[in-house]
Amino acid sequence: MKKKIFYWSPFFSDIATIKAVLNSVISIKKFSKNNFVPTIINVFGEWDEFKKIIQDNQIEIIDLRLNKYFKKKKINGFFLSRYYQIKIFFLAFLPLFFTIKKNKPDFFILHLVTSLPLFLNYLFNFKSKIILRISGLPKLNIIRKLFWSVVLKKVSIITTPTLATKNHLKNNFNQNQIYLVRDPIINLREIYKKRIEIIKHKENKNIYVAIGRLTKQKNFLFLLKCFKSIVYNNPNNHLYILGDGEDYEKLKEFIIKYNLENNIFLEGYQENIYQYLLRAKSFILTSLWEDPGFVLVEASYSNATLISSDCDNGPLEILENGNNGFLFKSNNIDSFLKVFSEFEKSDITNIKQKKINAKKMSKKFSLFSHFTQLNKILESN
Repeated sequence: MKKKIFYWSPFFSDIATIKAVLNSVISIKKFSKNNFVPTIINVFGEWDEFKKIIQDNQIEIIDLRLNKYFKKKKINGFFLSRYYQIKIFFLAFLPLFFTIKKNKPDFFILHLVTSLPLFLNYLFNFKSKIILRISGLPKLNIIRKLFWSVVLKKVSIITTPTLATKNHLKNNFNQNQIYLVRDPIINLREIYKKRIEIIKHKENKNIYVAIGRLTKQKNFLFLLKCFKSIVYNNPNNHLYILGDGEDYEKLKEFIIKYNLENNIFLEGYQENIYQYLLRAKSFILTSLWEDPGFVLVEASYSNATLISSDCDNGPLEILENGNNGFLFKSNNIDSFLKVFSEFEKSDITNIKQKKINAKKMSKKFSLFSHFTQLNKILESN
């Protein structure tokens, strides 16, 4: 008999988790030989723009029909996102309860805004086995620690995308409850399709690429300060930053102030990042935290040389402490410039070996690898 797997992941902005959920569902549909039926719960229309992908892959979707209560699908900011989370908790309480009671999923995988399904499961003892995904190093403040100490007693499984997060959680939870399940980042069909597109910019430039939302986490202002020195030493270097976000005006002002318009380009959100990565001399990540760092994996698979901060907690793992790329101390300009200089002076053999090592690591984040890890958990529970 086919087992039902529900996915819960309400989101308010363009984040990497969206891709992780979609690819996870696709991997189950593709590789499980119809042993599992994956379904995405669409709370307030956040998944509407992905319905074509969902339909093309014959994935089921359940609408809670709360669209009218959420005028905006995408928002930015800490307080507004917390407000949306509270709205979801109260408005989706009964719709989600009746959806679970009616459909009786065998597994319920929770990614974002997890307080509501965790609370419902604790109150009503659903027969569904709850799988909670935790990424990063969650701050266990008094409220969260108290809440988790109660609701997680009825959670079957906790998964993490990196070993560092798994080891961190062992101090607070039963280690036999925690599993490493790497995110399904590498979708070969999608990559091969996008690789044939051609970048519009000139080929004779030294192109460096950075990708991510223009937010404090990605630390792009730090990158601009570093690149200002790099450009002054070598005006043939060019940086392309792909992404949108609240820091756009701040970054634009910096570029104009220091006359960097011919060397640093804010390209906005790009559906196809591979047309940049395949032509980049290096991919640069300056984040203050990542778990695991989707663009690092995508850049690795595209054979781009990696230059990354050593922030918590994915980059260290993906770059294997420097074997798979060049690591600098997070948020340290002197360290960045020193490592950048080392990269420029490195011989071809050294860089080639780092690329090979990084690509081997990136394959651990394929759809099939993700399915294999997740399937072991599903089959044993």
